[in-house]
Amino acid sequence: MSTPDRLIEATQELLWERGYVGTSPKAIQQRAGAGQGSMYHHFAGKPDLALAAVLRTSAEMRKTAGRLLDGPGSAYERISAYLLRERDVLRGCPVGRLTMDPDVVASDALRAPVDETIGWLRGRLTEILQEGLDAGEFAPGLVPRDVAAAVVATVQGGYVLARASGSPAAFDSAVQGLLSLLAPHVPSNRTA
Repeated sequence: MSTPDRLIEATQELLWERGYVGTSPKAIQQRAGAGQGSMYHHFAGKPDLALAAVLRTSAEMRKTAGRLLDGPGSAYERISAYLLRERDVLRGCPVGRLTMDPDVVASDALRAPVDETIGWLRGRLTEILQEGLDAGEFAPGLVPRDVAAAVVATVQGGYVLARASGSPAAFDSAVQGLLSLLAPHVPSNRTA
């Protein structure tokens, strides 16, 4: 792995664990196994490196979610696959975590890729739900945009509940609850 990649990866991990303020240049360098000169040779400073890390974290989230949401199956099956995928629930969402960091939220540059990624996820879920609605998979009363927002809120809220309780069971319960609310909309002649 190249030095810039090691620095970005170290910053991603530290932002997830400690937040922006807790991610010092020294901690980044130690985690990456890179010297101060290398860091400043490749990046103008901590804000520049943090932006590269946030952009990569956002791209990775899109890729992971996209694999499941764009995979085979009905709309319900693809949304279920996204909700039920294996996650490190007690660590929380690396993108969602950034929304709770006051320094990230205060920076237009750092907040923009986070907002765009969450917007992309809501938009992609809306499209899938609309596909299911158009195919007769869901009852006509379903509002794709509102349900997509509920899916994102359930995942992010599930992380918070799991971290607060110290158990992934809270996340799992939130996901199962949402799926049970969606399931009755699937006509009985289809398998979910």
